[in-house]
Amino acid sequence: MSPRTLTDHELWNAILQGGHSAFSILFDRYWASVYTTVYSYVKDETISKEITHDIFLNIWLKREQLQILSFSAYLRAAGRYHVYKYIKQAKAIPVTYSDALEESADLVCRNQGDENLGYLELKHNIDEHLRELPKRCREVFILSRQQHLTNDQIAGKLGISKRTVENQLTHALHHLRVMLKNISIGIFMWLLFVWMR
Repeated sequence: MSPRTLTDHELWNAILQGGHSAFSILFDRYWASVYTTVYSYVKDETISKEITHDIFLNIWLKREQLQILSFSAYLRAAGRYHVYKYIKQAKAIPVTYSDALEESADLVCRNQGDENLGYLELKHNIDEHLRELPKRCREVFILSRQQHLTNDQIAGKLGISKRTVENQLTHALHHLRVMLKNISIGIFMWLLFVWMR
């Protein structure tokens, strides 16, 4: 059997034994997807390549301490973590002194990188949990919150009663609140508000 046909789990076991060739195979298998994920956040080729290489280097160096059950899931999480770390470091901007306090009084300092990353992660989490809903329930939620149709319009489009639409929306929102209980309700409601704009 060719080493390239081995599963991620088999390759990871070989890596734990110090298998360089197994690591090379996993590197080749996942480098592009990790790079694409990182690039979607930072929009810079050089930085994205550096972060991607750092992720794989850390895996090799810390392989004996890591417990990876799903390599693809681990890499997605590692990609988000390294992007977050990069954005936090990048926001350390040198401060210059100015006598003109009144000129800067109206300026608002916001970290849009953190906000965008947080929004993307929240939206990704919600999209993942929406996939767990029954098809009709998910369809009603998407028509309501993403396509901005009224309950009457949804009922007409799907050939169901307005009461059924309301029940499906209630079920979807309850499901998301339960699944995302670690996210503050304020952020959750903010995200739903953004979707509804």
